[in-house]
Amino acid sequence: MEKDLQNIKGLSSGEVEEMLRTGGYNEIPSQKKRSFFVIFWEVIKEPMLLLLVAAGTIYFLLGEPKDAMMLSTFVVFIVGITFYQQRKTERAIEALRDLSSPRALVIRDGAQRRIAGREVVVGDIIILREGDRVPADAAVLESTNIMIDESLLTGESLAVTKSVWDGARLIKDERPGGDNLTFVYSGTMVTRGHGMAKVVAIGANTEMGKIGKSLQGIDDEGTLLKKETGRLVKFFGGIGLTLCAITVAFYWLFKGDFLQGTLYGLTISMSMLPEEFPVVLLIFLTIGAWRMSKHRVLTRNTAAIETLGAANVLCVDKTGTLTLNQMRLQALAVGAGSLDLSKYDDENKTIPEDYQKLLEYSVLASQSDPFDPLEKEIKRTGEFFLMETNRLHTTWKLIKEYPFSGNLLALSHVWELGDGDYCVVASKGAPESIADLCHFDGKEKETLLARMKPLLDNGLRLIAVAAADVPKNKINNSGQHDFDFKFIGLLGFVDPIRPSVPGAVKECYAAGVRVCMITGDYPGTAQYIARQIGLNNPQEYLTGSDLQSLSRVQLAEKLKTVNIFARVVPEQKMLLVNAFKESGLTIAMTGDGVNDAPALKAANIGIAMGERGTDVARETADLVLLNDDFSSIVRAIRMGRTIFDNIKKAVAYIFAVHIPIAGMSFLPVVFNLPVVFSPAHIAFLELVIDPACSVVFENEPEEKNVMNRPPRRLAEPLFGKKSLLISLLQGIGVLASVFVIFMISIDAGKTDDQVRALTFTAIVVANLALIIANLNWNNPLKVFTNGNRAFRWIFASALAMLAAVLTFEPLMEIFHFQTVGLGDLGLAALAGIIGAFWLEPFNLIFKKKS
Repeated sequence: MEKDLQNIKGLSSGEVEEMLRTGGYNEIPSQKKRSFFVIFWEVIKEPMLLLLVAAGTIYFLLGEPKDAMMLSTFVVFIVGITFYQQRKTERAIEALRDLSSPRALVIRDGAQRRIAGREVVVGDIIILREGDRVPADAAVLESTNIMIDESLLTGESLAVTKSVWDGARLIKDERPGGDNLTFVYSGTMVTRGHGMAKVVAIGANTEMGKIGKSLQGIDDEGTLLKKETGRLVKFFGGIGLTLCAITVAFYWLFKGDFLQGTLYGLTISMSMLPEEFPVVLLIFLTIGAWRMSKHRVLTRNTAAIETLGAANVLCVDKTGTLTLNQMRLQALAVGAGSLDLSKYDDENKTIPEDYQKLLEYSVLASQSDPFDPLEKEIKRTGEFFLMETNRLHTTWKLIKEYPFSGNLLALSHVWELGDGDYCVVASKGAPESIADLCHFDGKEKETLLARMKPLLDNGLRLIAVAAADVPKNKINNSGQHDFDFKFIGLLGFVDPIRPSVPGAVKECYAAGVRVCMITGDYPGTAQYIARQIGLNNPQEYLTGSDLQSLSRVQLAEKLKTVNIFARVVPEQKMLLVNAFKESGLTIAMTGDGVNDAPALKAANIGIAMGERGTDVARETADLVLLNDDFSSIVRAIRMGRTIFDNIKKAVAYIFAVHIPIAGMSFLPVVFNLPVVFSPAHIAFLELVIDPACSVVFENEPEEKNVMNRPPRRLAEPLFGKKSLLISLLQGIGVLASVFVIFMISIDAGKTDDQVRALTFTAIVVANLALIIANLNWNNPLKVFTNGNRAFRWIFASALAMLAAVLTFEPLMEIFHFQTVGLGDLGLAALAGIIGAFWLEPFNLIFKKKS
């Protein structure tokens, strides 16, 4: 142990103490990035680039070096675009990884470092300070009044003390729970003091990690989005290979040139290559998760984004999620009277004597320098109302403390007044425990319960206060029950609701999402909060004991209307998850404790609390609320729906745009007409398609009705029959209009290069029109004004590039174009627009009828 402390090189004892006191830290080390060459190698292995390289090789063999050089240029462009996309995705993943890891303060090489919790290793020296969570199982090397809350592991409500490790005892020789043990455990919290400890176990080997292993028995449900994308990739790939083989065979049959036929076969393969599908899935979900993190929602499982749009039941904890988790002392009750403290302010803070006495003994029963939020509030309120009185006894001496116990939820302080023979004992705790200390009989208990009921119905959490005068000579030889306590009154605390919650609940209902409250509090408190936030059916509730006693059929019937679950323990959340899922509902469940983890994993969407949650809960959950705010969940649902909408739009565009490209690559060969497209033309179109589907659609703002429609069915495919039909008709419409321009140009006696220029113009304009048509299904022209800057850049760049290849002689020669008149170009552009928008009149008619 001494050696471990000596390893903190270069620090004096004073510096070590200052380090512990201030908790200062060095800059957080950055995440290790992949090198340029690693990413470049991943990029050039893409099928599209391999096809371009193959086509360029064939051009060299055919003696056309200009075409080969042009394809090489396109390779550089596409590599650049793909590299940018990969780096953007990687930066988002790095940011998410950094957010998802808890921080730890360690000493390495004689200096403090704040590192990610996952980087803590066995042998690290960690610094423990009041309010910190312990990042790993560790042996205590130095302790100054340190106390640890181990309730997450043991269920004990009281923090426990720690003693210094002797250097020999093994962690397996101790179990969490009890005072004066020498090990601290991952996930527990330091409630008092500070110290240092040596890490002896990390990850799955910690006590917390062992509990996490039990979660492996719950299977993760696969994502339909990945399965469906895989099917689409196989579908397009199969069609592409088939058309490639047919093209080579037809060209060889008609022209007798196998090499040239192979080149056109590669062109069709490039036109049908479905590389955009996995790109869309990866980029949309990853960047979407990064966007969510900016709104204080960390996505640990990107599949949750897919599920968010289908969630129709949202089960949330009350404390800290619906409320601020900031207990405020709002009411004092003495005898039959009560006092609302919210009516007092700096100008009016004189309260009656009886209530001053209640506050006086409340302060005496609390720590003088409290860490507990309730005691902090008692001290703040007591000082506010009693500062100008003689009831704040700063000169009294605390000589004994009776802590909470499993049998008596009350805490008592014994105060020595001076040279007198008597001491004052102030006690506070659960009303039933204080009634027990006061030796209430049955009738007195009934009176107390009747007095408590209206306060509980108003959402107050109650603490009772009592006092006793005790001879000094009885203090050390008596227990609390031996003292003659007198009941003084009740303190009523309220945990205010978050201001954003009522509006968020209303938004959930508009979106078809049902909100259920889960709490360990009394039903009256839960109902009071439910009425404040606008929860449906606040008059109905189920308690934890009800959940255990009801049959599955009875529970399923109750769940149709009940939205409040009170006096529920964490283990019963799993029962609720299974009951909702058996009813065919898609459920999101919140939680923060170790015991919540199985329910979080079993739920369709598990949501952990980032501020007060345990590492096990965070590691298990799909989403982590970094601010524990209910409205953040609603924002996540909104963003999840938007992301899924944009994925559907991008996939619809990809499907539609490949039909005319593949068609105009295939039909001229089959009908023995002049060939329009070469690999160079397909590569040019890819420069529009790739950024459009991965950047433009990802940046599209939400539809105005995104939260005014019911959740989609979880089993609803990304690309259903209706979407498939619309995209198919869009693609066929563009193919038909472009083919008409192609045939008209031939019939008009245009040269092959002029026909190619006009056909290419029509398909580029149609491509841009398809982007517009699919970006906003309700109002396509709104894309020019809705703030999607990526669309405007792609739109302007595509038109500029088209103008360049139609007018700049060197590019015209490479693309095998000849000059055509403006009237012909205008006709080709008009044909492309008509082909992309021919369905819009039918869409307007359908909207009017509906």
